[in-house]
Amino acid sequence: MKLSAFTDVCLRTIMVLATPGTGQLTSREISESVGVPYNHVAKAVLELRTLGILQVTRGRNGGAMLTGAALESSLGGLLRKLDKRTDIVDCSDHDAQSNCPLAGNCRLRAVFRQAREAFYASLDALKIRDICPTSPAAPFTALPFPTVRDIS
Repeated sequence: MKLSAFTDVCLRTIMVLATPGTGQLTSREISESVGVPYNHVAKAVLELRTLGILQVTRGRNGGAMLTGAALESSLGGLLRKLDKRTDIVDCSDHDAQSNCPLAGNCRLRAVFRQAREAFYASLDALKIRDICPTSPAAPFTALPFPTVRDIS
């Protein structure tokens, strides 16, 4: 199963903020540390704040930091909330004018839904803290940002 680029940015944001000694960071500082465009990080910070993972302070001395309960949250539960896709398989025609001719007698969508749920269930036992750094690290080296496919 492939995570969306948005979910990837959210996880990177959490890991940066969870690094011991990091404290509060602005979206711009997070963006620079993980090599992701600022607008993507800003959107991730907003969503993570809505989900109760981040506490955000606005203004000159503002920034984002993890909430007290964030590190004890379920990784599988977080990924379920971040993944907005309803199905793994796109059963509409590419021009979105018609459905697949097999849609009435196809069981593939149900199989993939079960597989996705099994993927998340395997991550339910993990806490967010399990994917975060345990000691202060050297300055982050920016990871390559996943490219977005052009669907034109």
